[in-house]
This record gives sequence, C-alpha cells and structure tokens, in this order.
Amino acid sequence: MSSALEQWLKYAPAPQSLQSGKKFHVFLSYRSINRAWVLQLYDILRGLNYEVFLDQYKLAAASPLALSLGEALAASQAAILIWSSAFEDSEWCMEEYNTLEQKEKNKTGFRYVIAKVDKSPLPDIASGKIHIDFSQDRDGPSGSGLLRLLHGIHGEPLSPETVRLAADVDEELKISRAKIRAARQSGFLNQLETLAQSTGLAWQTSPALGCQVADAMLQLDHNTEALKLVRKLQLQFPRAVRPKQLEGLALARNKDWEGAQTILGELYASGELDPETVGIYARTWMDRYKVSKNSLHLRKARDLYLQAFAASPKDYYSGINAASKSLFLGERDVAVQLAKQVEGLVEVSPVEQDYWKTATAAEVQLLQAAYDNAARLYMRMISIEPEAHGNHRSTSTQARLILEALQAPPEVQTKVLSAFDHQGCQV
Repeated sequence: MSSALEQWLKYAPAPQSLQSGKKFHVFLSYRSINRAWVLQLYDILRGLNYEVFLDQYKLAAASPLALSLGEALAASQAAILIWSSAFEDSEWCMEEYNTLEQKEKNKTGFRYVIAKVDKSPLPDIASGKIHIDFSQDRDGPSGSGLLRLLHGIHGEPLSPETVRLAADVDEELKISRAKIRAARQSGFLNQLETLAQSTGLAWQTSPALGCQVADAMLQLDHNTEALKLVRKLQLQFPRAVRPKQLEGLALARNKDWEGAQTILGELYASGELDPETVGIYARTWMDRYKVSKNSLHLRKARDLYLQAFAASPKDYYSGINAASKSLFLGERDVAVQLAKQVEGLVEVSPVEQDYWKTATAAEVQLLQAAYDNAARLYMRMISIEPEAHGNHRSTSTQARLILEALQAPPEVQTKVLSAFDHQGCQV
C-alpha cells in the first residue's frame, strides 16, 4: 500500500471486535462484472485488518454456492452492496438486496451500505437508502466516498478533521477532472503530460485520474504517450484493470493488434468480463480480421460484442459494434435489429455534448441507410470534440466500412464522409 494511501486511510475507522458467531466484518455483495472494482475495495479493507468475505477467496470449490453465500452473510457483521446496472438486471442480486434490507430491519446491529459504481439509478425500493456514489471512480473507491463507505458500515459520522481532508481531496478530484477535460478539448498534449506528473493525494491513491489523462491522450491520437503513461500506472497500481485496458487500446491504435490481443486476452481469460474489457478484446479480433481476411476472426469479434451487450443491455458501445460486425458478416437483418435496440439508448438532444453517444447515434442511422441523418450527426459529433483526431480516425474508418458493406452510391459516401474532411483523418 502506498504511503499516500496510508496517509489517507489513517482517518478510516478500525474494525470492531467480531461478535460471537461472526467470522467477517464485511460481506461484499456484487455482480461478477464489477469484480475488478471490488478487488480494489477488498485490498483496502484487508489492509485495514478487516475480515472480508469475497466469494472467490472464501468459497470452497465443492461447496453449494447458495448455501455458502447464505452462511457467510449470516456470519458477517456488515455488508457493502456494489450497485450497478448489471446488479439491477440480475434477479439473483435483487434477492440478495432484499435479504440485506431485511437483516438490517431486524435490529440486530447488522448494517449495509450501497456503493453505486455507475450512473444507473437505484430502484424505487432503494431510493431512500443512503448510498455513496462512485460512478466517477471506476477503478476502485477513492476520495471522500471511500471514507464515508467505511464509516457507514460502522454507523459512525465522519470526524470534523476527516470531513476537512475529504473535502480537500474531493476538490482536488473536481479541479483535476476539469483540467483534464479542458486540455483534451483544446488538444493540449503538454498540459496533459504535466497533469500526469501530479503528486496530490487524489492522484496517488487511485489510478482514476491518471487513466483519464491516458484516455485523453488516446482521443487526441497521441498513442505512444498514452502507452508510456499506462505502463507507469501499472507499476503504481498493479491490480487495477483500467490501465491494462488502456494499454491494449493504445497498442491497437498503434496497429499492434497482436500485443493488444495478448493483453486483453489475458484479462478476458482471467474472468474480467465487463463490457469495456470484452469490447476492446473484440476490437483486437476485428483488427486481426483486417489483416487475415479470415471470416472466423470477424465472427469472433461480433460474438464478443454480442456477449458484452447481452451482459449489459444498456451498453450502447457493445451493441452498435455487434450490429456493424453483423453487417460485415452479411447478416443485414440482424444488424438492423441490433441498431434499433441501440437507437433507444442514444437519443441525442440538439445540445448533446457526448462525442461517443453522438457517434453511435450517427452509426445507428447509417446502419438503417438513413444517410442524411447520419451525415448530420457525424457533423455534430466532430463539432463536439474538434481536436479528438484519434476518435475521428476510428469513427471515420468504421463509417467507411459500413458504407461499403451497404454498397452505398459514391455520392452518398462522399456526403456522409465529408464530416471527416480535415487533417487527413480518413485513412
């Protein structure tokens, strides 16, 4: 554990003595798709001497899963429920939520806290429950949210000194994120490189800010600089998944599909099945197909995107890529059906400022041969992030492949692709 993290966590409450019959201070309830985030939380809790139930470490290989989980929960003094859209979509997980709620209502001293790790809203039945929002901390808990989570399982308020420190770190997070966004939107690599050298607590206790810098570099088409940064982050945070994902993406954008596929394939084989990992892994199979022209590689890419979309039906990135790869496989009806599913996820307003959401909306229209709508949305997309040349290059390549698969007339192709007539992004 880094000295910065130790400084931050000295304000965390120590675990209480285990009550008679209890084996665990904390039971972690989560969906496997959020395992990477949960492992970061597990490491922090163990570093603070908490006894923690995490199924992959504690379940015996031959034991009945439901019975073991039930026994572990009964032997736990508190629980943390990791909430995401994946949790909401799981009937099993909803049953576990109901169990936690009932245990807390029994007035036996058991407490549970909700850690919300994406932007999906809590259901009505949980809307009154106090929760901590970690939707900006995808690589693990950080900032004041981490301390509130730890105090929450004890039912304790934060001390005035802790509140002040937490406020300082949260302010650092807020300012740093704004600086990263501004540098990305302006296309200033030198500012991003300076930010990557920051030494504040918010930068040293989580890879999140560093990963945002690396992602911005990729969007600006500075792939080599991003690769250098994510490799540094992996040394600093060896168990974090996001730096490895970004290394794979940087290699893919540098046309090293083999290196990218090695990294993403290892993550996939180790059970990292979140949509981001599976999606980038699928991209490496598409890159491989472009070299090999082996349709099995294209089908592998499509099937991986379908897997990610099935696991997370609100993930429009996976859905739109499953649609386009279906088109390339000659399955146009499947492509249109998937595009219509995605269409309901990416309705954009006239003031939309999300590049990838707008790009996806354009591709939805393109797959349905609504060429005028697609051209209009691509133009809007470019105006949102005019300096994001890496994104422009990726988007234009995809648009061209779709137009060719649809056998669109030359004049239609010219109109749709005119949005990309700048700085040679059409390659």
